[in-house]
Amino acid sequence: MSTARAGILLVDDMEDNLTALEAVLASLNEPLIRARSGEEAMKTLLRQPIALVLLDIRMPGMDGFETAAHIKRLDQTRDVPIIFLTGADDSGYAFRGYATGAADYVTKPFDPWVLRAKVSVFLDLYRKGREVERLRAEVQDLKRRVEQGT
Repeated sequence: MSTARAGILLVDDMEDNLTALEAVLASLNEPLIRARSGEEAMKTLLRQPIALVLLDIRMPGMDGFETAAHIKRLDQTRDVPIIFLTGADDSGYAFRGYATGAADYVTKPFDPWVLRAKVSVFLDLYRKGREVERLRAEVQDLKRRVEQGT
């Protein structure tokens, strides 16, 4: 299996929230990348492989919904799962989050064990997807060599 590791993108305009997320997810031993805005998150997504985005909804400028819409609109990033995080316990937010393409929705304060478990599932899916891609490339290479008689 590939040793390349994709990061977990943590998007929140509040320093305390980013620090809390890092503390909760540090034990997963995966790269944790911070973004303080939707714009910064988009730049990061286009620069490096990201396995999962944890995205705050309420941010100045481009909010979480707008950021998610941009993520889902681009071919390069549309398959990156998004977990929305918000302090607002509003079912309308949850509906809008899922409608925007979120894979999950978690309200703050969140249970650290639950969040870590959810993130672990998405990391596992990411790894399995990369393994499928690697195996598919091997099969294509083998098929090409067979067709060429080498």
